[in-house]
Amino acid sequence: AREEEMNRLSSLLPRVTRVVPQQALAAPQRRFSASPQVNRQSLLTLSEDEAMLRESVAKFAQEFVAPKVREMDAASKMDPSIISACFEHGLMAVEVDPDLGGNGMSFTSSIITIEELAKVDPSVSVMVDVQNTLVGIPLRKWGTVEQQQKYFPKLSADTLGSFGLSEWGSGSDAFALKTSAELNADGDYVLNGTKAWITNSAEAGFFVIFANVDHSKGYKGITAFIVSGDNPGISIGKKEDKLGIRASSTCEINLENCVVPASDVLGEVGKGYKYAIETLNEGRIGIAAQMIGLAQGALDCTVPYLMQRKQFGKELISFQGVQFDVAAAATEVEAARLMTYNAAALQEEGKPFIREAAMAKLYSSQVAERVSSKCVEMLGGVGFTKEFPAEKFFRDSKIGQIYEGTTNIQLETIAKMVKRGYE
Repeated sequence: AREEEMNRLSSLLPRVTRVVPQQALAAPQRRFSASPQVNRQSLLTLSEDEAMLRESVAKFAQEFVAPKVREMDAASKMDPSIISACFEHGLMAVEVDPDLGGNGMSFTSSIITIEELAKVDPSVSVMVDVQNTLVGIPLRKWGTVEQQQKYFPKLSADTLGSFGLSEWGSGSDAFALKTSAELNADGDYVLNGTKAWITNSAEAGFFVIFANVDHSKGYKGITAFIVSGDNPGISIGKKEDKLGIRASSTCEINLENCVVPASDVLGEVGKGYKYAIETLNEGRIGIAAQMIGLAQGALDCTVPYLMQRKQFGKELISFQGVQFDVAAAATEVEAARLMTYNAAALQEEGKPFIREAAMAKLYSSQVAERVSSKCVEMLGGVGFTKEFPAEKFFRDSKIGQIYEGTTNIQLETIAKMVKRGYE
């Protein structure tokens, strides 16, 4: 009876028939020989130049940025000396060709720079991030030789850049933008419209602006333009009074009969949507780096206090509950860091990285909020005051789930790519 039941169950299973040649049956089984050992390195293994950069940026952040963090946060303004110092220390053109004034380093080097700055001030970090990713990437990838020779020396030396995509009516739905670009009789483009929530805009002298040359074509009319800050048709509008990253300027940009020569079209007309997507895909790794730096910075200001502060006759860190919170936070930061540097490595290797970039940005932004919140809690009363930087890290963390693609946009991207892998 048992054999009959087994036969019945077997008949319900799909059958796979494989024809094996007779000679194969008699052939000896293949033995796998020992292959040369693969020199596989950890995700966080850095080159000598990258390791030196990390040390240099960390020192710069402590010596130049840290003394001004509270003042800039309170004033909601980036200190001009910080901007100048970032240029002087080569942080604004990490990947730019040395012949154009840059450092000619790796994408990972940009990620290192962003992370190290965020450990001290995420506002300074995002300023440098936008310069190296959202501004540098499109000019490097799609700019003409003439455009690169004209603008990169300025962007490397003293000119801050800004990326103008979002509008009041087109945030996550970025390609619903209304800013127009009409060709005039002289062959120039005339831009009209308003951009919103634009990072670096108050101090910028260089803008990548997205406008539609033909709204009847939908997103296929979107084109990228280079606009100089001294163009009389561009002006900076309302500055946002924000919860966090307050020293980083976030403003409205007004374009009123802003004449841009055809020579300052960035890439091809009608391909702006493609450039925006590809730039943001890489930029998200930068935001992930900012968030892991922020989370690490929160831990760095919390754990030493827990080792000194005593309650009930012993240091707070000696309580098991506190130890578990610290361990969980450190583990999450390390996991987020590995995801971020893996995405950066894939980008450098020319391999698909969009899914990994979205995952890194999603997870790092969530970790930053959780860890900074837990740090405020572990610090107790002092954590709730501005005497300790933990409360600022907590306020700064929220933007990570909003800009350069909200949490839901990342989830949507990840879900699409996971589904595609099973098709």
